[in-house]
Amino acid sequence: QMHLAESGGGSVQAGGSRRLSCEHSPLTARLNCMAWFRQSPGKGREFVASIGGSGGRAYYGDRVKGRFIISQDSAENSLYLQMDRLKADDTAMYYCAHEPNGWICAEDPKYYPNWGQGTQVSVSS
Repeated sequence: QMHLAESGGGSVQAGGSRRLSCEHSPLTARLNCMAWFRQSPGKGREFVASIGGSGGRAYYGDRVKGRFIISQDSAENSLYLQMDRLKADDTAMYYCAHEPNGWICAEDPKYYPNWGQGTQVSVSS
């Protein structure tokens, strides 16, 4: 059973920064996709960023491109999301997700069977 646990959420002013962390179980699949999604009340789960798959590259949602950076530390079994120049509409619950055996890291949350419990980020303008 894959375990994921996010941390680092909180309140921040617009224009500020926040770093989210996700501690997870050791990755045992040959290819792994790790991703961040977010969800605001009344909205669907939105793709934020992913890393891994066959090429190990990072991909970003259009709304965060140029402001957020996803990274991972395999030795520490951790995934990170550095969020800079935060905006009010970045306010959401942020989730860490894992897709085992992901050749190409999907942006659709339905392909990720493993999820953390989420960490809330609130950005005030």
